[in-house]
Amino acid sequence: MSRGSFSVKPRNSATILLALLLVAPLLSGCLSSLLGEDAPSPSADLQVWPNHIQQGESITLDARSSDAISGVITLFTWDFGDGSSDETLVGFTSHRYNDWGQYEISVTVENDKGGTDTVTSAVSVNGVPVLGLSMPEQVKAGDIAVFDASTSYDPEGGELDISWDLDWSKDSDGDGDNRNDADSKLLRVELPTGNSGQIFGSLTITDEDGGATNSPWNLEILTRQFQVEWTERAFEFTWDNYTEQGETWSSSHNPGEEGMLISFEALLELDWEIMPQDNFTLHVSVEQAGWSDSEKTSSSSNITSNESASAELQRDGLNSINNGSIMTSDTEAALLDLLLNPSGSGFGAGTWLWSISAEQADPDALFGQGIDPDTGNDWTLTVTFVIMVPTLTEIAQ
Repeated sequence: MSRGSFSVKPRNSATILLALLLVAPLLSGCLSSLLGEDAPSPSADLQVWPNHIQQGESITLDARSSDAISGVITLFTWDFGDGSSDETLVGFTSHRYNDWGQYEISVTVENDKGGTDTVTSAVSVNGVPVLGLSMPEQVKAGDIAVFDASTSYDPEGGELDISWDLDWSKDSDGDGDNRNDADSKLLRVELPTGNSGQIFGSLTITDEDGGATNSPWNLEILTRQFQVEWTERAFEFTWDNYTEQGETWSSSHNPGEEGMLISFEALLELDWEIMPQDNFTLHVSVEQAGWSDSEKTSSSSNITSNESASAELQRDGLNSINNGSIMTSDTEAALLDLLLNPSGSGFGAGTWLWSISAEQADPDALFGQGIDPDTGNDWTLTVTFVIMVPTLTEIAQ
């Protein structure tokens, strides 16, 4: 038995080439696996902004310019250096640092071939200065409030700048902002107080790297309480003078400066003379009270009585006093002024004007000719005032 001949027909060369191109990558992958070669690694890139911040601030991290080299980047793994980490599909994130210090940041980039690459950067976090403020919550009007920032410190040991704005109601530097004034740069400030109410202000401390801490404050200013006791006191004014017929003498004073007026008595006495007694008029006016009074001199018609001509003015119950009362005021001086110069009351406060007019000095010259035997007279004016003087005793609250 004989066999036929066997022959192989050659295929088209283009078909063979296409087949080799399709198989080559598979053979290359198998060969790489067999030979233990690594997958192609990406190239990681990291931009950090800003790289110097204040405690409590955030930074932005950008790894989007990383190159996959082969395939695509599938994962970004972040290590922020403060014990926290994160994974993202996009190479863009942010992170906040609550503690001061130096931190190393890294991002690991991974592609779909399993290749990885890591890049690192650094960030500096400045520690915020620690503010220590000692001050009273309340003081009485007129007292000095002491503010003390001496326990403030920079955790990194640097120097601090101190700035007190001692009154938000005022713009002491004229920049249009009432809350940024530097009224004092001292660690310890003594603030005088005036009227009762509230004072608002702030303390700002700043370190050498610009880290700042601000603390607003408010101080309550309390009014004071006083017990008022009144004591009676009498005092006397005396004037002596000579006034010629047709002339007027006058003088003014303020008898209520030290107390509340209660009563007064005024006595004008002309010097005694054998001749007929002269006619003088005593006049008093208190402009602030809108009050005035006058009296003419008179005497006994018996020239042997040795009685001088006189005029008398008096008035009682000028003001009423409430003894032992409790009153409030920011200062003792303000309360005294209120007691001695009450608005709408307080009879007799202000200037008293006294005048003495010599209308007639008898006898005159006979028949209007010759020497006038009596051109005037000597007189004495005595005025006695009774006042109530206040004594203030402050009561603890």
